[in-house]
Amino acid sequence: MSLRNLIRKANRDERGVTGLETAIILIAFVVVATVFAFIVLTTGIFSAERGKETVFAGLQKARGTMEVRGGVVVNATTITAGPPEVATAGTIQFSVATTAGGEPVPLDPTSTSNRTVIAYRDAAILLDDVPYTATEIVGDGDTLLEPGELFTISVDIADLTGATLNPNDRFTFEIQTPVGAVIDLTRSLPADLDTVMQLH
Repeated sequence: MSLRNLIRKANRDERGVTGLETAIILIAFVVVATVFAFIVLTTGIFSAERGKETVFAGLQKARGTMEVRGGVVVNATTITAGPPEVATAGTIQFSVATTAGGEPVPLDPTSTSNRTVIAYRDAAILLDDVPYTATEIVGDGDTLLEPGELFTISVDIADLTGATLNPNDRFTFEIQTPVGAVIDLTRSLPADLDTVMQLH
């Protein structure tokens, strides 16, 4: 065998080894790129799902589940002559219903957990949890406010310890439901107190 043939054979062998090494390196790059792409896609999908859950949780928290229907009616059974003229007995009433697509709202004031709390405040006092009664107007007989139902909430003026309802006074009921946004119900009394007053 001539020297030329040996050199030619050696060159062919080197080309084969070089091609094999190139193929291995190329396959390694493809595998690494595939794993990296899989990790990136998985992380992106997980992040998108977590973001979606956060958005839905925020919407559920911010969206009101209950709304006030109509005006606030003050039924002052006892008005002390003035000045100042003061309503010392009676009730403050307003009607509530669920919003469109709202969740059911528990209206049992005697429940120890998962209940709706009503706070009262005016220029002089703040009461974090005032007693109230929920009277069903339209419903299925329980104290759970569900879509299509209507309840009347009544707060006894005598239970507003330290509060005096004077003419032109401004007061607020803060309705805190277990789910959904807090409802602020602010009204002002007229200049002259009557036995029945509807406040808009």
